[in-house]
Amino acid sequence: MMWWYGPGMNGWGYGLMTVSVVLFWALIIFGIVALVRYIGRAGQVTTERPTPQQLLDERFARGEIDDEEYRRRVDIMTSGTRSRAKP
Repeated sequence: MMWWYGPGMNGWGYGLMTVSVVLFWALIIFGIVALVRYIGRAGQVTTERPTPQQLLDERFARGEIDDEEYRRRVDIMTSGTRSRAKP
């Protein structure tokens, strides 16, 4: 250190340096943790879409369709044909 150059750092200088170093390392550690969590979560993402039967079951469970509509749509899906709307 160059103590001969002047009075050197006072209490505020040491305090600011300490806070700066602590913030620097906190940001580095936070960045590493965020990166590890992001990479770990990216591997868990599934692009699996629900089947039409699952969607129909969910709508029936939520009460969006009644049992008659549910059975009619299940019959249409299992038979492989579509009913044509009457004009």
